[in-house]
Amino acid sequence: MRILIVGAGATGGYFGARLAQAGRDVTFLVRERRFQQLKENGLVLRTPQGVEKLQPQLAQAGSLAGVYDLIILTVKSFGLAQALEDIAPAIGEQTLIMPVLNGMRHIDTLRERFGDKVIGGLVKINATLGEQGEIVQMTPLHQIYYGALDGNNDARLQRVDESLRAASVDTIFSDNIIGELWEKWLLLSTLGAVCCLARGDTQQVLTSAGGEALLRDLFSEVLATITADGYQPRPAVTAKIFALLNNPATPMTSSMYRDLSQGYEIEAEQVIGDLVRRAAQHGVSVPLLNAVNVNLQVYLRGR
Repeated sequence: MRILIVGAGATGGYFGARLAQAGRDVTFLVRERRFQQLKENGLVLRTPQGVEKLQPQLAQAGSLAGVYDLIILTVKSFGLAQALEDIAPAIGEQTLIMPVLNGMRHIDTLRERFGDKVIGGLVKINATLGEQGEIVQMTPLHQIYYGALDGNNDARLQRVDESLRAASVDTIFSDNIIGELWEKWLLLSTLGAVCCLARGDTQQVLTSAGGEALLRDLFSEVLATITADGYQPRPAVTAKIFALLNNPATPMTSSMYRDLSQGYEIEAEQVIGDLVRRAAQHGVSVPLLNAVNVNLQVYLRGR
């Protein structure tokens, strides 16, 4: 398969590099600054096992040649609209588009434009970009989930699975990718909300008076909202997610909080604002999520 990775940040760069190392035909679609950085320095992975470097195939908007079999979208949600315009020339009759963005709104946006070409995907990785543009993997976690949105993993999806399984990452070919997407949103929105509101990691929150109650109440608001909006709860899974968050021995932060701490653009609307909107549609009371949403809007205006 010809694979186009849209974006070469911590997520796209890492998983795209692993696919390229496995011999897959991978091209990264990047902006001018990242194009020059990767052209000059190569794509560098700094992992718990050491440092690796490769020279990736690169493209910029307007210079894509031919169509691709699989397009993996790894941009931030606020960059999605432009990415859709950029990838349009690369889409053919058999192209599949796999977004690995946060939240759920992007699924509707993509399906409105590209219909059944859109499949479900998500990744789990603790990684960030270093000062020189290198990808820093902070823990060994590197999972990629994918599957048909309707659960019908037909021959098209089998080809995707065959390609992705070649990479040295953990692959999960799911027949319930929608459920997986809801559950990732439950995890990341609760984590982002508690870290951004408290301005600290989960260890700092949980060792503060009232911290566990704050975490539990935020988690309950998110779970009630997504359940009202269509998620079919898997109690064992949701209990595991809460236990992961509610562990004072392991400090956790969200990428949104890390971006906020550095004064960057954040996915406030996609991760938190969309939850508040959906809660209002279903009459679910979410006072804490509303407080987080107001807090993040004030931050964004201040930028």
